[in-house]
Amino acid sequence: MLQAIGLTSTPRRDAPPAVDDLTFEAPPGRVTALLGAPGSGKTAALRLMLELDSGRGVAYFRGRPLHRIAHPAREVGVLLGDVPGHPSRTARGQLRMLCAAAGAPAARADEMLEVVGLAGLGDQRLGTLSVGMDRRLGLASALLGDPHTLVLDEPAEGLSPRENSWLYGLLRAHAAQGGTVLYATADPKEAARTADHVVTVDGGRLLADQDVADFARTRLRPRVAVRTPHAARLAAVVSREARAAQRSVEVVPEAGGLLTVYGSTCAEVGDTAFRHGVPVHQLADEIGDTGPAAPPEDEGGVRQPSAVALSELPPPIRARPARGPLRPLRYELRRSLGVRTTTLIMASVLLVSAALSVLLARTGGTPLPRALAAWPELLPLPPAALGAGILGALSFGDEFRYPALAAGRGTVPRRIGLLVAKLTVTAGFALLLALLAVVCGAQGLRLFYGPELITVPDNAVVLGASWACLTVGCAWAGLLAAGVFRVAGAGIAAVLAVPVLVVPLVQKVFAAPSARSVTGLPGRLRELAWWQLPQEADRWVLAVARVVAQPVGAALALSLSALICAYLFTSLRGKVRW
Repeated sequence: MLQAIGLTSTPRRDAPPAVDDLTFEAPPGRVTALLGAPGSGKTAALRLMLELDSGRGVAYFRGRPLHRIAHPAREVGVLLGDVPGHPSRTARGQLRMLCAAAGAPAARADEMLEVVGLAGLGDQRLGTLSVGMDRRLGLASALLGDPHTLVLDEPAEGLSPRENSWLYGLLRAHAAQGGTVLYATADPKEAARTADHVVTVDGGRLLADQDVADFARTRLRPRVAVRTPHAARLAAVVSREARAAQRSVEVVPEAGGLLTVYGSTCAEVGDTAFRHGVPVHQLADEIGDTGPAAPPEDEGGVRQPSAVALSELPPPIRARPARGPLRPLRYELRRSLGVRTTTLIMASVLLVSAALSVLLARTGGTPLPRALAAWPELLPLPPAALGAGILGALSFGDEFRYPALAAGRGTVPRRIGLLVAKLTVTAGFALLLALLAVVCGAQGLRLFYGPELITVPDNAVVLGASWACLTVGCAWAGLLAAGVFRVAGAGIAAVLAVPVLVVPLVQKVFAAPSARSVTGLPGRLRELAWWQLPQEADRWVLAVARVVAQPVGAALALSLSALICAYLFTSLRGKVRW
């Protein structure tokens, strides 16, 4: 059972809250419609239930709030708006990425494509899908983890009548197996035709909580549908007799010889047509705009669905992989390699690095390490470090779009496992980019100027460590900044801020005379520490100290420290509840 208790959104400025003390239940085994006009607070209520927006109240999914569920995607399937995903990602790649996040086997993606009718379109990119295909893929994403509860916002928007029937057949089949279904809609006829239970909201408050039979009887307007070749004549005589009897009857002409009569019954309209000799081809009682009246109830008082046929559900997940570090790592690899952005960025960086290396060596005044790193004095960062920062900044984004992956008021990136996976993958890409940039630069120099120009310097180990730390630090700075501000542009800005803003500040600090040098650092550490450092560690301590003592290294260390503190602060603040 899904229970929403006292949901109240945080008001903005002087405006009233979009959701105000909303309480209702969606029972299992039934389809519940959350009905309301546009702007009534339906979507805001769903986002509060999924802990995507700040506010008060709580939603229980089988007795547990979402942040207390270990595997949210296995308990709640969500579809809010269009399918959130990179336009260049394929439908199969999208589902496989979510399989890794939900802990489902990769074969589940092909099963879901088969169920929703997209088996032959697995390699089609999300940006080319039609509205109907997009909604089918969204429902496949919601059902991917074999959840008990489905939460959908306007799932039939933009669908054809045939696709609409299939969609609600799938929802009813899920409810028939004991699942809970809650969907938001603004169409009363849709709610009366497809739901078992209707919760009506207006202005963020509960207006009515009814079974569909009571809803159709009390909230919708009954009418009589009449089809005749003499629609104008029948409309005139029905209106004239109603005025004579002083009854309130409204006749609305429709297309194709159809009349809609409000305030009358089939018997009265049929008798009028018979008395005036008007032939009638169709005569039926209807409820509002819902089509034929609701089907009768069985002996137990439960309405039997007749307009919506049950659709085939996906098979249950047979084997779930055990929890471990490979699941978030697998997700992050599929997320980053599922689109061509990563490859294009790395290829562009390598081409620019090779070209800059050749140009810098041509001048003759650039040291070999700077030429290999393609780092001229005019650039604040070498292309490899900037590319690593861009890759880090782009590593956040998808998680913010999938509510079922949330682990609290924050988002799934707040989970330590996924954060470590992102740090690991971005560090791997950064190191690979740094290595390939040096190799491409060396090959370019060898090709244009011969092998005699390339010599191994004496401090190659320190230079290599500095180069690796620079690229990894830029990647992590972009990653953490994008995670704090939830914008990729903020991550890129943080990377550029290191050489533009932080490095000049560090240079001013290091410009002051210092009473101590880095040379005696191992000895001083040995005096302060309660454990004794081995003598072999002295040169490694000195190497790390020299890397950090450089202006760029110190600036990166300072920036990373600030970003880590900001990241932890936002994570802890997101988990505080009032």
